[in-house]
Amino acid sequence: MSSEDPTKAGEVMLEVVDNQINANDPPLVKETFNRLRKLGISRKESKKYIACALSVEIFDVVKNSNEIDYDRYFGNLKKLPEMPWDDE
Repeated sequence: MSSEDPTKAGEVMLEVVDNQINANDPPLVKETFNRLRKLGISRKESKKYIACALSVEIFDVVKNSNEIDYDRYFGNLKKLPEMPWDDE
């Protein structure tokens, strides 16, 4: 793995978040983005928070060959800005 891979992965995650917000699909992503913005969190940081919630799902898909757990993803979105791993 090159040192650029983590950067590229982060860029791809943020692109996915942008696409979800712009398409309003799923709607909870845009709602979460707007909620975080109302809390005073910057656009960039709000998208990073959402990307963190999404990364939990992507990691599980890759590691365990599971499908995305939308219930968990949506639950983690609702908890933001608390991070999904803060409960651990």
